[in-house]
Amino acid sequence: MVSADPCPTCRRPAVACVCDRVVTFDLTRRVLILQHPQEQDELLGTAQLVAACLPQAQIVVGLSWRNLAHALGQDEVDTKRWAVLFPDREAPGPQVATRGGGVLDPSSLEGIVVLDGTWSKAKTLWWRNPWLAKLSRMTLKPAQPSIYGRLRAEPRRDYVSTLESVAHALTLCGEPPAIEAGLLRVFRTLVQRVRDANLSVEARRLPRKPRPKHGPRPPALPSVPEGDGE
Repeated sequence: MVSADPCPTCRRPAVACVCDRVVTFDLTRRVLILQHPQEQDELLGTAQLVAACLPQAQIVVGLSWRNLAHALGQDEVDTKRWAVLFPDREAPGPQVATRGGGVLDPSSLEGIVVLDGTWSKAKTLWWRNPWLAKLSRMTLKPAQPSIYGRLRAEPRRDYVSTLESVAHALTLCGEPPAIEAGLLRVFRTLVQRVRDANLSVEARRLPRKPRPKHGPRPPALPSVPEGDGE
């Protein structure tokens, strides 16, 4: 039986809480997650896990922002050093392509923008924020299907979760491979615990916790020493 009292930190039911497995990592670049409002109460959502593991990651919830600086809550930002993660079937492999058709060295990026939601929600965010199309576009080519498996269907085999996308993107940018491994480890723990709990679709909704678009970050999940994850 699923506990009626969710974790006060992650809001997941006790059987699906992974606060005990979170490890924090430092980055040399930033991650901005634009989260669709309907995604913030998904038990299987991974954006909060990314923010918990990566202090340089920022989540903003909403449908549209004037520009990148507005989304970041800053006065100005060098957009030439940011890229948005978005699939490109024509791309020959993992790369960062500029608007002019050139290829950018991923290690030169200051930050990456990620759209958090189902494929249809991500498309909504894309079309409602035309400034995204002005950024360089980072394309990934995952070698494996999403860790979600059958828990959350993806329209294509190479579409993966927000956490997996961020993990792969950071490695492409030159961040230590241990960061990708750590992120994937905590995600596998979440998926396994949800499977073991055999939660119904109705139970896979978190209690809604409204927060402002540009307010304080949600509380970080507690971390444990690296290497203690499942």
